[in-house]
Amino acid sequence: MKKYQWIKWRKLIICLTALFLIGALLNAGGPAYWQTALTIISFLFQLIFAMMFMIIQFVALFWFLARGRTYWILPGETGSTWDDYRGNPEIVENAKRIVTLLKGVKEFKEMGGEAIRGLLLCGPPGTGKSYLAQVIANEAQVPFAYASAPSFQNMFFGVGNLKVMGIYKKARKLARVYGACIIFIDEIDAIGMARQSGGGGMGGMLGMGGMGLLNELLLQMDPPNVDNSKIAKFLRSLGLRRKKAERPAVLTIAATNLPDVLDQALLRPGRFDRKLWVDSPDYDGRLDVFQYYLKKVKKDASLTPERAALDTIGYSPAQIKHIVNESIVMAHQRGADVTNYKDFRNAMETYEWGLKQPLRSMSEDEKRNVAYHEAGHAVAQYLLKPHDRVWKVTIIRRGGALGLAATKPTEERYNRSDSEILAEIQVCLAARAVEEEFLGKKLNGVTSDLRQATMLAGAYLGMVGMGDELFSWLTVSSHADGLRALRPKINNLLQDQMLQVKKLVKNHRDFVHAIAADLLKQGDLTGEEIDQIYIGLYGQNRPKPPIVRMLINGTNNSTSTLVTGSTGEVEVEKGSNDID
Repeated sequence: MKKYQWIKWRKLIICLTALFLIGALLNAGGPAYWQTALTIISFLFQLIFAMMFMIIQFVALFWFLARGRTYWILPGETGSTWDDYRGNPEIVENAKRIVTLLKGVKEFKEMGGEAIRGLLLCGPPGTGKSYLAQVIANEAQVPFAYASAPSFQNMFFGVGNLKVMGIYKKARKLARVYGACIIFIDEIDAIGMARQSGGGGMGGMLGMGGMGLLNELLLQMDPPNVDNSKIAKFLRSLGLRRKKAERPAVLTIAATNLPDVLDQALLRPGRFDRKLWVDSPDYDGRLDVFQYYLKKVKKDASLTPERAALDTIGYSPAQIKHIVNESIVMAHQRGADVTNYKDFRNAMETYEWGLKQPLRSMSEDEKRNVAYHEAGHAVAQYLLKPHDRVWKVTIIRRGGALGLAATKPTEERYNRSDSEILAEIQVCLAARAVEEEFLGKKLNGVTSDLRQATMLAGAYLGMVGMGDELFSWLTVSSHADGLRALRPKINNLLQDQMLQVKKLVKNHRDFVHAIAADLLKQGDLTGEEIDQIYIGLYGQNRPKPPIVRMLINGTNNSTSTLVTGSTGEVEVEKGSNDID
């Protein structure tokens, strides 16, 4: 270390000596020497000016391209608190621990710990990941940077790296002032995807940054302990900087819908130390969200948080906020001062299926075909699905569907039995059964129904092991290969369920005719109206549905064991059957 310091001082002494000798030579040479020296200095000045002008142009260009599209929010500006974040109390509890660490960074370091550097928020769109980051920053009273990962990308190699370096440099400065700083990066998967061996080099040179941008992010999240202030650099150059550099508390919060594609280097401790899954709220969570939004809304007694929460199973907080706002829009359009449940229901239907677009030129025969098609779905849904309630049956065009029959769950469920999957297959096939039995023809509007039924039958036999084999198509390269291998068995299963649903609709022919007739008169029916039709025909409430069996060649291959796993494993559009 002493030798290195002596070399530094020796260079300084040599430079000063050289300047003294040049000055003495010019002074001794007289005007001729001064004139020559001034000419050389003038030439060098012009050369330096030209070089500086070119450098300034390039610097201005790169500054323009590299300037960050980042929103810097100082403490208290958002005003978002824990009371504003609703629907996921467990997430709030975990986030409060992070706020505690950010507020007590100094005390935590004195205990021998290190502040966390990264928090990864995973979950579907609209569940409140970015809003949670704002709440954490506001509650911790630290600066907050909001950036989108795609904004770091640039067509010029290296410019994205400059953006990342710039945002972290500013964050460290603010952290020294406020004690900590938060950087929020949305859609982190845009730059954080797993690196491939031999890939990304050419893509980085010609494309949007490649692996270089990810590498820069990895470095900035976990940098060495270096103090880059000007004073520290000057003292370090003179060998007078002895104090250990301290790392400012900069917390990187990132959000993604695709955590599985992220590079493992991002997920290791020291970068994203923690991972929180922010999912759609359950009934209690939705009830909490509706209570938060509906208390700000002028509404009548028909629209209650309990009723709304039951109707919106699977909705995210962003979707709930949108539906509440749309119900107010619909109430305003009809000239009302308050919104009601009918407005809320219309807002949900418009959001899920699209605007009503009736086909005025449709012939009566085609309307009758659509009415019986949807009546078949509705009857099978009503009689075979105990955990669902018929929500709406319509023959008025919405979006790309000429008609639809939709259900809503009566409660949140996470498992499905084999009997329920077979019942869903029969619901898909019920429209074709009604066409053959009551219209005497086959129509082309069952394409999506047959596709859905085939996928369900394939999953029943080849994914969840409910047939006579435990073979899973998930082990083959694609689902198409699995379906091809199981095609004969899938077709037998579909034929069997078609026979059973034909028997069902024939035994309830009056129910089918009544629903179809009312659809032709009114255009659509609610679940409550279908209840009244059934009570009027049979003098009783909705019956307990039969246990659906798989009966092939007269043998019963069905059990009533629950499927292990979530309903999302069977990829179907639940409760919707439309005519293409």
